[in-house]
Parts: sequence; C-alpha cells; structure tokens
Amino acid sequence: MSAFLDKKLEKLVPYTPGEQPHGIEGLIKLNTNENPFPPSPMVIEAVNRTVSSLNLYSDPACVRAVEAIAAFYGVRKENVFVSNGSDETLSFIFHGLCENGAAFPDITYGFYKVFADMFGVRKTVVPLDDDFNIQIDDYKDIKSTVVIANPNAPTGICLPLSEIERLLNQDLNRLVVVDEAYIDFGGESAVKLIDEYKNLLVVQTFSKSRSLAGGRIGFAVADAEIIADLNRMKYAFNPYNVNALSIAAAEAAMKDTAYFETCRSTVIKNREYIAKKLRELGFTVLDSKANFVFAGRNKKVSAADYFEKLRRNNILVRYFPEGRSADFVRISVGAMEQMEKLYEVTKTILGEM
Repeated sequence: MSAFLDKKLEKLVPYTPGEQPHGIEGLIKLNTNENPFPPSPMVIEAVNRTVSSLNLYSDPACVRAVEAIAAFYGVRKENVFVSNGSDETLSFIFHGLCENGAAFPDITYGFYKVFADMFGVRKTVVPLDDDFNIQIDDYKDIKSTVVIANPNAPTGICLPLSEIERLLNQDLNRLVVVDEAYIDFGGESAVKLIDEYKNLLVVQTFSKSRSLAGGRIGFAVADAEIIADLNRMKYAFNPYNVNALSIAAAEAAMKDTAYFETCRSTVIKNREYIAKKLRELGFTVLDSKANFVFAGRNKKVSAADYFEKLRRNNILVRYFPEGRSADFVRISVGAMEQMEKLYEVTKTILGEM
C-alpha cells in the first residue's frame, strides 16, 4: 500500500468477487449467481432507444425506474430509492444508518463485514445455528441496526414473513434491513410490510431475477423518511449514480412481467432438479429458495476437492474455505443443459474416488 492511504484503512480486507474469466471455450460458469437467461427483449429495445441520448446526464431522480418499481409493488414513489447496484444502497446504509453499530449473521453476504470495516461501524456477528438457520431470538437484545439477507447467502435458506415480523417487533426503534437479492426465487418479500413498520428497509437488485447483473441496478423500498435519508446521502455523494441505459433497462424489466415469470419459474425448476440429483449422489443440499444451492458433506469427496475437480472440467462454482462454509460449495443455477452437465461430471468425479 502507498504512504498516502489513511491509516484507518490499513487493515481493511476487501470483498472478493467471484471469478469472471473470459475466452475459455466450453466454460460453465456457476460461481456468481448470475441469471442464465439474457435480459428481456423489452430491456434490449429500451436500451437501444436510449443510446442516442448519452450526451446528456442521466435523470438523478431515476423517475422512470422509480415509477415502474412503485407500480410493480403497489407502493408510492416516495417509498422507492434506486441505486448503482444494491451494493451502493448497502454502502449508504452502513455509512449513514448504523450509528449504533450493525448486527448480521456469521455466515452471510461478505460485503456486510467489509462495509462495516470501511465505515468504522461497530460489528455484532451473530452465529447461525448448527443447521445454518438464522434464529430470530438471538437478536432480541441487540440495539444495533440488524442486516439480514433473506434468502441468506450462501445458504439459500429463507425466513418466512412471520419471522421477519418477529424481528421487527423486537424493537420498533431499531432499523431492520432485509436484503432480498434472491427473494424472487421462492421467498415472500417484506415489501408488503413497509406501511406497517417504519423500522423496515428492504433492499433488492435487478442482477438476479431480472438478468441485469451487468446493468448495476439496485433499489430499496421503505418508509418515505428512510428513502429521504438515502437520497440525502446519494445527492451528497453522486447525484447521477445510475446511468441512463440502466434506468431505461430497469423500467422495461419491471414492466415485462411475463418474461420475468418465465425466467424465474425456470430457474426454480432447474434448482429443484440439481438439488435432487446431488442429494441422490450423497451430498447434503440445504433447502434453497435462491438461484443457487449450497452442497457438500459428501463422504466420497471434500468440498475443496470437488471445487477443484469441477474446475478442471471447466465448471466454475464458488468455494468459501473458512469455518463451517468450508464443508460446502455454492453452485449457481444455470440452464438445464448446464445442470445436466454438472450432474454427469459429478458422477464421474465420484466414480473416480
């Protein structure tokens, strides 16, 4: 590091994104939870129409995207915030809405810890139980802002809405952030609770169920005063945080509900297929409601060896080598032909052991 880096950041450990290799023939990329299907045709048309206006700044209020999101969820425009990916929303939350610290599970999205360290936020790390579940009662005496991913990552386990309500009711003066990056693949969104609970902030993304990971579009839904807080930070940092192409893409993606439903249901079907097949081969596969499965504890092959052997067969999955996660790999759900190939390669790997 240079002599100019602020001393408070010397021990900062950055988030490690999944590999993004290019130019490898026959590669099956199942390591970053991307949607295997392209964006909606309506999205492509909207982006093409917008290209000619790139000489102008994008709309800082992201009105078209905000209105489409509000219409989809049946909320008011004042309840919606749009960002450059959901990670930007999360960064604003850790920077400005965690005065009393932040609490989150020990096994969850890795950026929570990074953002806490980046912004000097006191962390309370709450262990999942032995079955990788979030236990709501473990949070009842915590005064910090609570941040949970639901479904959780990398486990895919999803809390029912009743448990989210229990968490909210523990302390109505404590903010609860529900990161719903994967909610469309089998969970029930907490967005419907925002009118009842002023202490709820729901974060979502277009990266997963709407096939726009490269578009970098996220959003939040909450009480209007919380949304105003997020906009205050945004306008103090980068008013033009979402580019014009992404705003157009977000609007179109929200409006094309038929394409969304088709892709979403196909991913769910493919997830159930590969989970069943891996269980038949002796893997423990957690009950995922996300677009990935968390599989491991096979008597014939360790998670680390399975990860490496898949890699040698041009199949990339994600491996987290620390703690309890070291017993599992996370496998993104791809197209059916990719899932069938993963299954066949896995049978071959186990047959060689």
